Amino acid sequence: MALTGLMSELIASTIEKIGPLDQLAMREARARQNRLTKPPGSLGRLEELSVQLAGIQGKSPPRSKDKAVIVMAGDHGVVAEKIGNWPQAVTTQMVANFLRGGAGINVIARQIGARVIVVDMGVAANLGQYAGLISRKVGYGTGNMAEGPAMTSLQAVEAVEAGIELVTREAGKGLDIVGTGDMGIGNTTASSAICAVMTGRLVAEVTGRGTGLTDEQLQHKIAVIERALAVNQPEAVQPMAVLSKVGGFEIAGLVGVMLGGAARRIPVVIDGFISGAAALIATALSPGLKDYLIAAHLSAEPGHRILLEHLQMEPLLSLNMRLGEGTGAALGIYLAETATRILAEMATFDEAGVSEEGR
Repeated sequence: MALTGLMSELIASTIEKIGPLDQLAMREARARQNRLTKPPGSLGRLEELSVQLAGIQGKSPPRSKDKAVIVMAGDHGVVAEKIGNWPQAVTTQMVANFLRGGAGINVIARQIGARVIVVDMGVAANLGQYAGLISRKVGYGTGNMAEGPAMTSLQAVEAVEAGIELVTREAGKGLDIVGTGDMGIGNTTASSAICAVMTGRLVAEVTGRGTGLTDEQLQHKIAVIERALAVNQPEAVQPMAVLSKVGGFEIAGLVGVMLGGAARRIPVVIDGFISGAAALIATALSPGLKDYLIAAHLSAEPGHRILLEHLQMEPLLSLNMRLGEGTGAALGIYLAETATRILAEMATFDEAGVSEEGR
């Protein structure tokens, strides 16, 4: 791993490969949309989505056959500050649940025909005994960001690189579209810290109740995040430093998935608040990356709305979800596949022999 400041050769070269969307493919997709047997624009966002997917993949109609949701897990040292109601052991237990196929993401992924890839980025336990788990463990949980940096600069780079390498490996198996998921007790705290720094908003504005905090607990959580920012002094102009100071191993891994997916012209459907925090870092590293991202839904976390507005991204769904795991991303993938199928399979006026008079 060759490093230049907080950047490695792999990260830099991946960013260099992220180019603009394919305008020819987008024109072809729009032209076909306008010939389909429907009033122009009558399928709303699905039409826009099909054009974006064509531009990302560089072909019209785009493909959506091979689908995957990458769920990255990591623990957070800030749980020592008692910022939530769930014990850290739940991260390990839920990873086991993912691998058994019993979690919400497994159910939705089976419905849409997507494979679920579970990655240990930094769970605070030895998970070597779990079959099917991909281990890219950077450490046994991050440090307590309320007392100092969550991770070293080298660890942040290692975690981002792991995400790049993983999505590259999955692309070799066939990958038309990928969703991002997460698991980690304490990760809404880290995401709130990232969101506050990258959007310039107050901690109190971007911090929510996570797994169900009382008013008193919420105020404590806000105070802990404010202390973490005072201790670490992260600055938005240095996104990798923000990641290392107040991020998480799973968040860093998702940054890599987004960069690596865009570099390979793979649409990346982002889930909720934690994926959104990763998107703030990823798009700061590569502004052009935003065109390759699809916001699946608007979660119940207040910071999620703020970060999506900051990124100027409109979510496909608003279902008041806040589970994580990639569940919202999986639903977004379903809608993306619907958009591609409409473009590819719906008849044109000429094909159907339908009159266009009065259109």
